[in-house]
Amino acid sequence: MAVALSLDTYRLLGRSGLRVSPMALGAMTFGTDWGWGADKAEARRIFETYTARGGNFIDTASQYTNGTSEEWLGEFAAAERESLVLATKYSSARRLADPNSGGNHRKSMVASVESSLRRLRTDYLDVLYVHMWEGLTPVAEMLRGLDDLVRAGKVLYLGISNTPAWQVSRMQTVAELRGWSPLIALQVEYNLVERTAERDLMPMAQEMGLGVVAWSPLAGGVLTGKYDRADVADPSTASAAGTSRKNLVVANGSLTERAVAIADVVAAVADELGATPARVALAWTLRNPALTASILGARTARQLEDNLGALTLPLEDGHVARLERATAVELGYPHDFLTRPQARRNMFGDTRIQERPRV
Repeated sequence: MAVALSLDTYRLLGRSGLRVSPMALGAMTFGTDWGWGADKAEARRIFETYTARGGNFIDTASQYTNGTSEEWLGEFAAAERESLVLATKYSSARRLADPNSGGNHRKSMVASVESSLRRLRTDYLDVLYVHMWEGLTPVAEMLRGLDDLVRAGKVLYLGISNTPAWQVSRMQTVAELRGWSPLIALQVEYNLVERTAERDLMPMAQEMGLGVVAWSPLAGGVLTGKYDRADVADPSTASAAGTSRKNLVVANGSLTERAVAIADVVAAVADELGATPARVALAWTLRNPALTASILGARTARQLEDNLGALTLPLEDGHVARLERATAVELGYPHDFLTRPQARRNMFGDTRIQERPRV
């Protein structure tokens, strides 16, 4: 059974001294610019509900709800700015016809950070993430640009999201060798539907000193039971266009027959515990020692309150086993090969060796 947590049971983010809550507040739902989300009054209630419980880790991005997310967050956070860890991201295009308004290069980076600072009404960002790997900008340009922002005092810590494991480890190694600011956080999609980060990304993060932060821990709401098999769309028609959250969920590939079947297992476990499916799915992520925090993307204060109930939900080993049987992913080569009895015997003979703890 997992130990009960609270938002003010803080964790260190990666190989740093930065203390953050085990559940981050996702501000992508702040604003209705995309046709769904919370209006300003409800967004403020969500923010105040989270911070009143001791939550200090808030996640947004430069283009969430076309900038409204950062603007409102800057207003809500103004009175307690020093007590909060504000994390935002750059990479997304700010003007669709301007080739330099997005991407990971220095021009995009600096312009995006300056815009975020204005909207957030702050002199510095606690954490700046590279939002997505675009495969064009040289690693040295990115790392040196990020390091310059840290040295200028505009950014305190660095992170990265949606990037192959080998590129992240390469960047971390280059930063270490050149004495540049290291990455301390890795954001990945991680939930009971999407566990493939367990293959390489999460082990790499542990080895390289990055704290893992999970986005979409409820698989876009699929794990709450809000969708059923009638909602599963033909992948060929998937589009993010439209004015509902479902459009985004379908476009992200989260609404599938397999996902709905997993949601049924989550619902069954929730029934046994007298809890909501959302609490069960979130409580499962909190058990993973490789994970520093999960991001909650609630659209109402009531949803947030329910989600926070996962902090104290007792999941028994039997419940966890059922969930993991229904959601397991193959690790693939070389991971599966290296765990086979014959491979282990070839390496270690008949001896037993205790593995060193990860730090």
